[in-house]
Amino acid sequence: MDLGSTRFLKALLLAVFALLPYCCLAETAPNYSFVHESTTAPPVSYHDYIVVGGGAAGCPLAATLAETTNVLVLERGGSPYRNPGKTDKGNFLLTLLDPSPDSYAQTFITEDGVYNHRARVLGGGSVINVGFYSRAETEFVKESGLDEALVNDAYQWVENKVVFKAPLLQWQTAVRDGLLEAGVLPYNGFTNEHINGTKIGSTIFDMNDHRHSAADLYADPKNIIVYLHATVTKILFTTQTVGSRPRATGVIYEDALGVKHTAYLTNDSKSEIIVSAGAIGSSQLLMLSGIGQRSQLEPLGIKLVMDQPMVGQGMADNTLNGLFIPSPNPVELSLVSAVGISLLVNYIEAGSGLNLAPSFGWISKFLLSILGQVLHAISYLFICVFLVNYIVSHLTFVNFHFGHTK
Repeated sequence: MDLGSTRFLKALLLAVFALLPYCCLAETAPNYSFVHESTTAPPVSYHDYIVVGGGAAGCPLAATLAETTNVLVLERGGSPYRNPGKTDKGNFLLTLLDPSPDSYAQTFITEDGVYNHRARVLGGGSVINVGFYSRAETEFVKESGLDEALVNDAYQWVENKVVFKAPLLQWQTAVRDGLLEAGVLPYNGFTNEHINGTKIGSTIFDMNDHRHSAADLYADPKNIIVYLHATVTKILFTTQTVGSRPRATGVIYEDALGVKHTAYLTNDSKSEIIVSAGAIGSSQLLMLSGIGQRSQLEPLGIKLVMDQPMVGQGMADNTLNGLFIPSPNPVELSLVSAVGISLLVNYIEAGSGLNLAPSFGWISKFLLSILGQVLHAISYLFICVFLVNYIVSHLTFVNFHFGHTK
């Protein structure tokens, strides 16, 4: 891959990663004839590029590479197009908190007891988040040494395909006015730029409240294959000479039935394996493949390929405080349109009218366990009464993010 192409891909990923920090689907599924279940995959195959993880980074990266090369995408989740209404705006919480085995969001609990979610679907986090779109800070682009013209081209490509101007109805108008009254200034009006103050941004929900995601960025390229429910378990390495750095040559992945398949790189010197399986999944795969801290891998019987002590270390999530406010009257459906960005890089966003009705049984128990982390005195009876009385179109939320937003 030449230097110009590399720079464009970096700029492209920057544009698409703007979808990630904020918590897709067209009304009809695109004709993606290149997307298959992994159970149909051959035992062995060869590709110029192998992309592990078809999320908000993997999808556009693979689509771009496939314009001139042969690309394989391995996604551990399913397709977001099989149930087009599942990720509509009104189903945001239902999708995010769905505990079923085929859920788009995999719930997990950190070692210190904090609930979180990992995307498990083609399109990644852009299928389960709140769909707010914002560009990166200009300072970040400059500090990263990226070509600003290429970055802007990548922004335009993403924005033309999956980004819409966020609506400003009564609730979001009230949020905007409240931020200004609280002193989150200046007021920047509508903008996709990440700048201090209060602004109206963009969304990946269209006018009909249907979600669009990174999976929509494929343009039906001819040189790509996407396998769903394909879990990569190991990256294969070879060492050409004693003491030389190991070179990745392929991957082993399992389909939904547990059958193993092997995908190899072609002999092209530019061929690469790109790991875009998320902060947790990418680190996990590297360690399972023998790249990580020796003292952690060897006791687990994992053959060491390269001693890299920092793999899986130093990960952190932005601190988040949320307020859930019941209303005695129905509230309009909205996710994030108006946001406040303070000089301390704190981020304030709000939504309203979210529906929990179809899943009252498990939502009540799940929500209780989450709220119990910070509100130990809340009783189960109160939560149940709260959900029964305000279950439909009565719930609003305000989130406060603390820490850097990149």
